[in-house]
Amino acid sequence: MFKWLRRNLMKMFREFLVYHHSSLEFRAKLLTLMVSSDGEMCECEKQKLKEIAHEIYHDEEERAELLIDTVKEYHNKIITKNGLDFEHLVQLVNKEVHEVKRFCEKIDIEMLMKLHECTDEEDTDGRLFQLRIIEFLQGLKDECKV
Repeated sequence: MFKWLRRNLMKMFREFLVYHHSSLEFRAKLLTLMVSSDGEMCECEKQKLKEIAHEIYHDEEERAELLIDTVKEYHNKIITKNGLDFEHLVQLVNKEVHEVKRFCEKIDIEMLMKLHECTDEEDTDGRLFQLRIIEFLQGLKDECKV
């Protein structure tokens, strides 16, 4: 019960309670771009998301779980059309990369490709769309290096 309450408080007040919350939220937006590209989150994506979160924050279990919860929150907002849509998320990522240059380092293409592996082989449109997202993010990363 206490763990559930603490987790929900952290989600609700992450701007105030989480150290470098903006970095965590930016990573969540990147992961959400991949997960929400086809409109649903399959079991493979959930498992890969968990692996990625624990890989990023390997010494911080609570932070990894908060990253997963944040991705799910953004995904649900997109699915339910609750103040966020996919296009707006793309614009937010673009804006944040240009405003905060250190976010370029957070764009890990290999990590995003792990989520791409979950896309059904027969869904050529979905796979192509995800590749376009990855190309867009790679372009943002390349822009920062210049």
